[in-house]
Amino acid sequence: MIFDLQKDKSLNETYKLMAQTIIPRPIAWVVTEDEGVVNIAPFSYFIGLSSEPASVLISVGHKADATPKDTLSNIRKHKKCTICMVDEKNLQKMHFSSKSLDKDISEAEIFSIKTTKINANYPPMIDGVSCAYFCDFNQEIDLGGGSTIPLVLNVKEIFVDDENITDKERLTIEFNPVARIGKSYAFLGDEITPPTIP
Repeated sequence: MIFDLQKDKSLNETYKLMAQTIIPRPIAWVVTEDEGVVNIAPFSYFIGLSSEPASVLISVGHKADATPKDTLSNIRKHKKCTICMVDEKNLQKMHFSSKSLDKDISEAEIFSIKTTKINANYPPMIDGVSCAYFCDFNQEIDLGGGSTIPLVLNVKEIFVDDENITDKERLTIEFNPVARIGKSYAFLGDEITPPTIP
C-alpha cells in the first residue's frame, strides 16, 4: 500500500506512519530553564548528526493551541539545553513528563524528578541518568511549513556515569536505553554481532 503524503496532508496520519516505521528511536529527555522554572520533556525525534563538530538534532512541536512548546521557547531564548538519555529506572517519570503543563509549572516538582546542577552554564541534569549532553543552540531548520521545528544543537560536554564505563582505556560504554517504538517503548540492551565480511 502506498501512502501519498502530497495527497493526504493529514499531519496526524503522517506522524503515525513515520513514528511506527522509523524504529527504534532514542528519546531525548530535554531539560531547559526559564525564570527559575525547570522544564523537562521527552522527544523521540532525536538523532546524532555529527561528531565533528559534535551535534545532535531534536524536533520540537507546538502545543495544542499552536503556541511553541516550552522546550522550544526556552531554547530560543536562552540558547542552552541538557539532553538526558533514558534508561529503565527513569521510564515512568520520563513518560509522565510528556504531559503538557503551564509554562510556570515545573515537571521536576509535579512528578518528583530530582535534578543536579553539575555545569553552571547549562540547565540541570536529571539525577540517575547514565548519560547527558550539555548543548548550545546552533540553528533551526526551516522545512517549509508545519508545526514541528528541527533544532540543531552543538554538544559541548557529555556526562557518562562511571558505572556505565566498562573499559576506560578503550572508552567502552554500556547501558540499556529506552527507545520509542510506535506508541510504546522498548529497551535496546540486546546486541547482535555482525557476521565477518568475506
